[in-house]
Amino acid sequence: MRRIATCALLLTGALAVGFGQTPKEKFMTANPQSPPAETSVTINGKQIWIVYHAPSVRGRKIFGGAGALQPDDSVWRLGADQATFLHTDADLQINKLKVSKGEYTLFAALDKGKWQLIVNKQTGQWGIKRDGSANRDDSNDVGRTPMTMSKAKTLVEKQTITLSSAGKNKGKLQIEFENVVASVQFTAK
Repeated sequence: MRRIATCALLLTGALAVGFGQTPKEKFMTANPQSPPAETSVTINGKQIWIVYHAPSVRGRKIFGGAGALQPDDSVWRLGADQATFLHTDADLQINKLKVSKGEYTLFAALDKGKWQLIVNKQTGQWGIKRDGSANRDDSNDVGRTPMTMSKAKTLVEKQTITLSSAGKNKGKLQIEFENVVASVQFTAK
């Protein structure tokens, strides 16, 4: 019986590797202060999903200004712990940024309240280096695209990332945390 279970596990792993898909569970390690979370949407029969770790404000200043965890002009991993992971079965057009179907890491460049979404080909990295900078090799960046910024109506204690359908072939990625709402529209092909 143990051999059958072992063979089944090996076959499942081989199929996941063979089809080039990363299982979500790989990114769902437990951390009670920043629990794993996921969001997904299906557009034109193609799955798009994001796995991230959702931090909470817990009385801290998160964005901008002196003493913030994420100061202006820094790069944020869009969550806590492991860097935020995107899987798409569709080719995406995010504003003018073309993203081929596949797997990516997402970051945001924080420029005094004007954010840019960064899509990076490197995956599996921890979110930050020991010096506090983003653990991202910018030579692997697919590119950056501006996000639409607004203020949250009330404090968003726990970070959320939401993928939603926004019409035929269209979708929306939205990030809410502390007093910030950042979003970007995309087309799935």
